[in-house]
Amino acid sequence: MTSIRIRIWLVFIVWLMAGFILGGCFHKARAITTTLQEPGDSSSNPSVEQPLTFGIIYPMVNATYEMITGKAEAAAKKHYVRLLVQAPDEANLEQQIRIMEMMIKRGVDGIAIAPVDSQALVSVINKAVSQGIPVVCFESDSPHSRRDSFIGADNRATGAVIGQTVDRLLGGKGMVLVESGMSRMLGIEERLRGLQEYLGRHTEIDVLEIRHNDGSEDIAALQLEQMISAHPHFSALVSLDFVSSSSSVLVWKAKGLKRFNIALGLTPSLKQAMNNGQITRVISQNEQNWGENIINTLLLRAKGLTVAKWVDTKITIIGE
Repeated sequence: MTSIRIRIWLVFIVWLMAGFILGGCFHKARAITTTLQEPGDSSSNPSVEQPLTFGIIYPMVNATYEMITGKAEAAAKKHYVRLLVQAPDEANLEQQIRIMEMMIKRGVDGIAIAPVDSQALVSVINKAVSQGIPVVCFESDSPHSRRDSFIGADNRATGAVIGQTVDRLLGGKGMVLVESGMSRMLGIEERLRGLQEYLGRHTEIDVLEIRHNDGSEDIAALQLEQMISAHPHFSALVSLDFVSSSSSVLVWKAKGLKRFNIALGLTPSLKQAMNNGQITRVISQNEQNWGENIINTLLLRAKGLTVAKWVDTKITIIGE
């Protein structure tokens, strides 16, 4: 009997120890699962809402858009939003349309686009909206589309502010060269119109030549060199887009020019160029705020809430 009791107690002790070991393993497994599950990750918890995915489509690759992406990523992270950022190497309408179609097919929860051709992109913007995908435009608008909002400054007023800045620098007289971007991009057209209207009405400043680089830095640099060679006595250069602004810095460095250089859009490199004397003034539409504005506006629309038709980011003159 004694030996039987001993065997029973041994079996009991073995089962008891096994229970403690297994219990510890299960406890550790639950702890690991909790640690690996990131906030907003619903893959292992169906009760957690799936994170949203927003697409951002730029006209082309440029340092200004990289800055906007960084700000958008910071805002998206706060709200557990995934970003899908796309841009052609150089401005290209067909590529923007294909990127839009891809995002629609993927079923993203919102799209922000700076349209290179406001009219040509109307149909694909409307297609996205008709399928329940909110669309906001930034930098340049597509007012005849069903987009939900426009984020940016008044581009015609921006052109007028550039004109006022040139007026003050030249004392109302002189000769200027104008380097612009995509001729079909509405925002750029409006800036040019605002500049021409102000100079024509309020100054005796002559616009010697206007060139459009169509979003290519190589073309912009070449055009700048050609205009400077053709008009060596010009008083100032005006850049109406981000590509022209960055290209002008390279030309000013190469030629050691001391003329007035008025740029659009503030980036760290342009700020440095101001310190080095290659840029005289920067007219900013507060592009550093666009990324956060894009995320916040799309979040409201994704929740079914009404948003402002125009998020005005205002105009700032830097360097005065």
